Amino acid sequence: MPEIKFYKHAPIPMEMHKVKIVQQLKLLPADERLKKMNAAGYNTFQLHNGDIFMDMLTDSGVNAMSDNMQSAMLRADDAYAGSETFYRMRDKLEEIFGIPYLLPAHQGRACENILATRFVKPGNCVIMNYHFTTAKAHITRVGGHVEELVKEEGLVSKSDLPFKGDIDLEAVEACIKKETPENVAFLRIEAGTNLIGGQPISYENMKAATNLAKKYGILTVLDASLLQDNLYFIKTREESMKDKSVREITRMIADLYDIIYFSGRKFGFARGGGILIRDEEMFHSMEDLIPMFEGFLTYGGMSVKEMEAMIVGFDESMDMDVISQGPQFIKYCVEQLDAYGVPVITPGGGLGAHLDASQFVSHIPQQEYPAGALVCALYLCGGIRGMERGTLSEERNADGSERFASMELVRLALPRRVFTLSQTEYVIDRVKWVYDHRELIGGLRFVHEPKTLRFFTGILEPVSDWPEKLLAAYKADFGEDQ
Repeated sequence: MPEIKFYKHAPIPMEMHKVKIVQQLKLLPADERLKKMNAAGYNTFQLHNGDIFMDMLTDSGVNAMSDNMQSAMLRADDAYAGSETFYRMRDKLEEIFGIPYLLPAHQGRACENILATRFVKPGNCVIMNYHFTTAKAHITRVGGHVEELVKEEGLVSKSDLPFKGDIDLEAVEACIKKETPENVAFLRIEAGTNLIGGQPISYENMKAATNLAKKYGILTVLDASLLQDNLYFIKTREESMKDKSVREITRMIADLYDIIYFSGRKFGFARGGGILIRDEEMFHSMEDLIPMFEGFLTYGGMSVKEMEAMIVGFDESMDMDVISQGPQFIKYCVEQLDAYGVPVITPGGGLGAHLDASQFVSHIPQQEYPAGALVCALYLCGGIRGMERGTLSEERNADGSERFASMELVRLALPRRVFTLSQTEYVIDRVKWVYDHRELIGGLRFVHEPKTLRFFTGILEPVSDWPEKLLAAYKADFGEDQ
């Protein structure tokens, strides 16, 4: 998305598309939102979509499709086996990444299940720049453990570092020597570190990390779910890449890895996923897991209509006008919040704007889930659904004690081509109001706590009557209907 110059207005992000289909939104009255929050057990995942005004929970599976993606769905070949849609998808991915073998799966976490089942044995270590919740859960489920080795600077909330997702190379080599190469199942690099603010990793850092892994004979794996944002940041922030096309950068990245997997709900703008494998023997060692867990080898649990849309989406993910909108809207949102003094992760990364709950509601102890409480406050005060990315998203230690997250974040995702700038301004305004009344927000405690991935289905309650007090202040400023 180029920077459009204005004659009588300061520069603002400009959408490089027009809206042709709309979905009506509804803003429930304030008291109704409190009832819905109570019914949802203070877990935004449990809210009904019809009760939400601005759904900023995730960008996964909720990005807007283009007209070309929609029309491509009409040509889908719905054969159970040997679908021509699959071969078109495989060929498009080989064209972009240069990797010949594809195992389809219904989404990214399904790919993680396949990889963990195939490569991780009890006691094995998986080295990462930073974990994602489901990736870590699948590894620990089969007896492995994760070593997160993002550079220390990546965990600094306020910064101007362009690549806060870079992995600490010295720590990687030290970990390999400590664990021994034979015990390291693979090196997993996440291109766009989800849980620390969607922060990107540089090409040079990826190259150095994968070279180090190859030196010790360790398998290299890229989670490319957030690759489109990372491509934008590499092209705009990495000096040596500014003259290269998005396709050239993509191929250079792909050439570093043995395996690439992705969630098509993010990369490709549709609902599905896949694992790309460079080596034929390795491909055959994994293919039996697809019919076991996913579906046949030529659909992998996906709708073929979604696969056809995804094929077009892959091409669109190579277009700077398409992939720049998310980062530029996020940058605008982050800079406006930062100017208001709201604690927010800087610089703006991918996925969405990330509030630093540890500073935003610093009076709430980590054992009372400050990010979880803040995300509930935002729904109460404006109908905005965000996602907690902190201690609530962690799993307890083996002894039952709480594992405190490195960062307590609230993610306000900006799905691609979905929200307008005026809607973004509404969110900024309501976040600022909540920040100015932050002392009214209290903590949460579990009522029902699942053992695994508790943030999805857990039920919580406030530790006091803080929601009622917060909402009373909100209604005094905005009225009953807002």
